[in-house]
Amino acid sequence: MGTAIPHPGTALHPVAAPDPGSVLSGQFGVAHAWTIGLCALFVLVTLAVTVRARRTTRGAVDFYAGGRGFSSTQNGLALTGDYLSAASFLGIAGMIALQGYDGFLYSIGFLVAWLLVLPMAQLMRNTGRFTMADLPAFRMRRMRVRLACTVSTVTVCVFYLVAQMVGAGALVAVLLGLHDGGTFLGLGADQARTGAIVLVGVLMIVYVMYGGMKAATWLQIIKAVALLTATGLLTVMVLALFSFDPRALLGTAAEASGHGAAFLEPGLRLGVEVPGDAAQTFFNKIDLISLGLALVLGTVALPHILIRFYTVTDGRAARSSVNRTIVMVGAFYLMTLALGFGAAALVGSERIMSLDPSGNSAVPMLAEELGSRAAGPAGAAVLLALISAVALATILAVIASLTLASSSSIAHDLFGHILMWGRPRESQEMSVARLSACVIGAVAIALAVQAQEQNVAFLVGLAFAIAAAANLPVIVLTLFWRRFNTRGVEWGIYGGLSATLLLMLFSPVVSGKTDPVTGENLSVLPAWVDIQLFPMENPALVAVPVGFACAVLGSLLSPERNSARFTELRVRSLTGWGSDRS
Repeated sequence: MGTAIPHPGTALHPVAAPDPGSVLSGQFGVAHAWTIGLCALFVLVTLAVTVRARRTTRGAVDFYAGGRGFSSTQNGLALTGDYLSAASFLGIAGMIALQGYDGFLYSIGFLVAWLLVLPMAQLMRNTGRFTMADLPAFRMRRMRVRLACTVSTVTVCVFYLVAQMVGAGALVAVLLGLHDGGTFLGLGADQARTGAIVLVGVLMIVYVMYGGMKAATWLQIIKAVALLTATGLLTVMVLALFSFDPRALLGTAAEASGHGAAFLEPGLRLGVEVPGDAAQTFFNKIDLISLGLALVLGTVALPHILIRFYTVTDGRAARSSVNRTIVMVGAFYLMTLALGFGAAALVGSERIMSLDPSGNSAVPMLAEELGSRAAGPAGAAVLLALISAVALATILAVIASLTLASSSSIAHDLFGHILMWGRPRESQEMSVARLSACVIGAVAIALAVQAQEQNVAFLVGLAFAIAAAANLPVIVLTLFWRRFNTRGVEWGIYGGLSATLLLMLFSPVVSGKTDPVTGENLSVLPAWVDIQLFPMENPALVAVPVGFACAVLGSLLSPERNSARFTELRVRSLTGWGSDRS
């Protein structure tokens, strides 16, 4: 069994040919033309928004925080757009289509996380300015703290970026029918994937360089509206076919899945019981708990989520924006039930797996089926193109926010407060931020091109786990523990980061995992390499306590005291007094 977070990057291996009657089968046709046209329209609109944002981006507050002029509703939409990546739109619906109830557990984890974000939003907005490092740096020795926070932020963002960009390339290959030997404008699958990765990377650099947070926010708002609209449309169409009777939908899906009633019960994929192997059964169940821990705790500390709290006027607006996000994210994940079970009932697991064993093609195939039933081949082409364009827009919007978060940390923390001793000119800092976006983008493009033949789905889970193990202890202890100090920040970040990376390195994700039936190697490294020492695929259950323990131990072993600054920080976190001052 595997519990890596679903992601378009999972579909990176040769698959069997799909149904020849499908628009998704290898010939370029009307659906592909519509897909390219709608994607081009989205790019043109967002580039126009970027140009407009450039005209009103004059200082650091505009570039990093969008001028703090967004309303709670706008920021709620932007947060929704930031959070709902392709892993949510394609991956979770695909898992529900193939694994039933277990797939929905991902949705539960993603949604429950926002109940923890809610109380943190106002505190973060009141105590920070532009980046996560602003919070601990208020109390601690700023240079060492900001360096540690920059390392963690860039690491999380780069892992997430590479996974999203590889996913973009894989998604393009599937949508253009190149996965089974087809060609598009003379390009094969490998060339098309590489071209998609480079194009997406260049676009994200343009968005960040020229538009900053204003462009990224409007990009997320546009993407969120398009995603919720498209998902809502598919949900209504699925339910309409079953007379809006969820029981009929679930019953048909269970019957078509080939698993029967087990399709609607836990244990089909996650927490699997292995007959005769109590140890493996135990680790499978513990791994499920570890996965949930990463999803819930990691969300609170994702850098590109944290910086969005600084785009509103005050802490109350930040809290209101999270309330709106919870409603929209909750509605979306309820709709993924209809999409996943609808794909299982109307498309069938065999057809989905023939195109993409990971299930990421379930939603596009469902759109094609619904469009065909509603308006024949033309309807199939148009609806498939719409969903494909939304999926690509989803990836593009998320990587723009990740690039902005990492470049902001490099410019504001590393350059502004370490290299320039906290006294840079705004123009210098913004120039470094734009240059950093180019460097981060170039590195992400290079890594994604090299990794496009690999299954990089684990990188998404790794990013969540690092955020939970390295960032969360620092945020929580800075806000609530008077004894916390500089050494605690450093030990917490580096300890949590190192523990997560080491546990993942020695986990079945990297080596030693094979399919029990076929014997196929399911790990990243070749089959002859086996360095597996840690039995679980998700390290959060061990790494998060290690991060907290390192932070506490480091603080207790240091003579540093900052109780006066802690008192001032508590006042600021509750009232917002002085929060916009450096």
